[in-house]
Amino acid sequence: MSLRDLGHDVVMFEFDYSGISTNLDITCPAQAEYIRQHKPVLSEELLRQVRLAHAAKPINLFFSYFYSAHVDAAVIREIGCMGITTINWYCNASYQFHLVQDIAPAYHYCLVPEKFRLGDYRGVGANPIYCQEAANPSVYKPYDLPIEYEATFVGQRYGDRPYYISKLIAAGIDALVWGPHWHDPVPEVPLWRKVVRRLKQVGGGTPDWVSARVPGERCGPPLSDDEYVKMYSRSKISLGFSNVAYIPRHGEPIKQVRLRDFEATMSGAFYMVQHFDELTDFFEPDREIVCFSDAAELVDKARFYLAHDAERERIRMAGMERARSEHTWHKRFEMVFREIGLT
Repeated sequence: MSLRDLGHDVVMFEFDYSGISTNLDITCPAQAEYIRQHKPVLSEELLRQVRLAHAAKPINLFFSYFYSAHVDAAVIREIGCMGITTINWYCNASYQFHLVQDIAPAYHYCLVPEKFRLGDYRGVGANPIYCQEAANPSVYKPYDLPIEYEATFVGQRYGDRPYYISKLIAAGIDALVWGPHWHDPVPEVPLWRKVVRRLKQVGGGTPDWVSARVPGERCGPPLSDDEYVKMYSRSKISLGFSNVAYIPRHGEPIKQVRLRDFEATMSGAFYMVQHFDELTDFFEPDREIVCFSDAAELVDKARFYLAHDAERERIRMAGMERARSEHTWHKRFEMVFREIGLT
């Protein structure tokens, strides 16, 4: 949508990804066998469609979101040999770089939103461009809806998210969640045993968040895209979490800037999010967003801003203005095209 809005003709690759997109981990034997059988099919069809489209009208740019499981690196190189600039976008390298490292060097450029992974891309021979995530203001926008909730979060249940939500509820704040797995039994025994074992390996105890539970009546199902955006207008506080799901062996959580950080602010949310230094490159804390470093700070700041409507409104408006002026996909694509010399 954003590329079309910028005046570009876009030719879509028509293919059913449903099977391969649930078999992306080449380190898993069962998935690796699926990949071995199906990657050649996608690769051959991709090359066929690119050749046809390029013959009909020359293509300037091939833009994908591919894992190594999707396509053979040789096919990407062959597309590049046609005089087509190739770019891959990938936003899970914070903890899943291994799932893209085989094809990354085949592209002319890789768009990388995780600043701390740029060296890893260069280390495998790829050419990374630091390009943060963004949002589209024609989709992510405020709605004229009554505010119904004090604090909400829409997204999967994993990691320390239940812990933070439960602390808000215990403090008397009306916090609710929607998304996958919130109604799953707690603890998730196989996963939690693995997490606890890994934490013990580095000399730590079992943290409180491992067994945290959010009452079922405060959990809802996954929302549609439309209802997800509208929830930002229905909430006094919209929550964000910077920790990823993966628990590394050294025990320290991995953080990353999230797509939600731009979607929420662009939708007009008053946004409270786990502190992460890189995020402050894009929003000014306490002026455009509000950050918290632990549960106590989250509770204290939530209480303060729920009691101070004018301050909350000032920050909400400033965050939306910053997102809409600087953090659109239009701006990101324009920056990338300038950098690679594509006009």
